[in-house]
Amino acid sequence: MLPEPIQRSIDLFARLPGIGPKTAGRLVFFLLRTRDSGLSEELGEALAALMEGTDTCPICFNMMSAGEESCSICADPNRDRRVICVVEEPLDVPALERTSGYPGLYHVLGGALSPVEGVTPDDLKIKELVERLKEGEAKEVILATNPSMEGDATAMYLQGQLSGMEIKVTRLARGLPMGGDLEYADQHTLLRALMGRQEME
Repeated sequence: MLPEPIQRSIDLFARLPGIGPKTAGRLVFFLLRTRDSGLSEELGEALAALMEGTDTCPICFNMMSAGEESCSICADPNRDRRVICVVEEPLDVPALERTSGYPGLYHVLGGALSPVEGVTPDDLKIKELVERLKEGEAKEVILATNPSMEGDATAMYLQGQLSGMEIKVTRLARGLPMGGDLEYADQHTLLRALMGRQEME
């Protein structure tokens, strides 16, 4: 019923998380209504730059500008290299950085264990974390996975993987709501969770 470019755009928007067919349709028709504003062109240019201008940090697997040797956090000589905070996704890093209360480094897993979705330890950056800890100077690992079933399962698995190492393993305190995501938590809640972390036994 719709012209092919419109239907294809709706189908593509609908593939994004949290956007269903109705919302996708509203977005596409909004772009069509505002075609004279240049928003569609800017959006297209931004998406092209997103793919071409970004890369993954080879140390912590956070996002960084393309062409850099490492992300700005790993490259910062003032960061405390004795502490590594393990998070699920790159969006969790700026959430924790907004607290201004964490001076250490990060390690981004790229997700959480989920047998239902077929996510296994081999799909995450767990081996890389273990190797990094063996070679580095870290004395503490903060497990900052989301307070969900998948996040807890991932934290327990990591605790087992790190149990033979002489490294203190802590978990964020339960200042975070169960089932919530770090990226949506306010900075004060995150800061309390960081300050109240406890060693896993």
